[in-house]
Parts: sequence; C-alpha cells; structure tokens
Amino acid sequence: MNIIAWVILGLIAGAIAKAIYPGNQGGGIFATIGLGILGSLVGGWLGSTLLGISTSGAFSIPGILFAVIGALILIFIWGLVTRRAA
Repeated sequence: MNIIAWVILGLIAGAIAKAIYPGNQGGGIFATIGLGILGSLVGGWLGSTLLGISTSGAFSIPGILFAVIGALILIFIWGLVTRRAA
C-alpha cells in the first residue's frame, strides 16, 4: 500500500518539481508524470534507506520534501541526457 501512496505523491511532486526547476526541460506531461513518480520513489528510498529519516507516510512533510527533491534530481538528469541527444 505504501508504494501506491508514493506513486500518487509522485504525480504531484513531478508537477511541483517542474514548476520549481528553471528553464525548459521539454518532455511534456507524460515525461513529467514519469519523472515525478520515479523521483518520488527515489526520494522516498533515499530518505528512508540512506539517510535513515522516517518517511513512513508518503503524505507527511518529509515524504513530500523527499519526493520533490527526487523529482528535481531526475529532471536535472533528464535535462543532461536530452541536451546531449539534441
């Protein structure tokens, strides 16, 4: 059940991260959704596993912060990859 909460939060985190991140990343709505979901999962994993911070609830303040941070990291990497391909 926890993974479903992180996926739902990822939809929101992707939109927030895209609004925060400067410049044009391209990709469109589906890339934003995908990066948001993956970023949420990565952020949740980083927060709980590597840093030992309790992100027991995806919709807690730490959960939201780590989801957005994870999405920002993936949007940054996405920008590096697509910039080289273009």
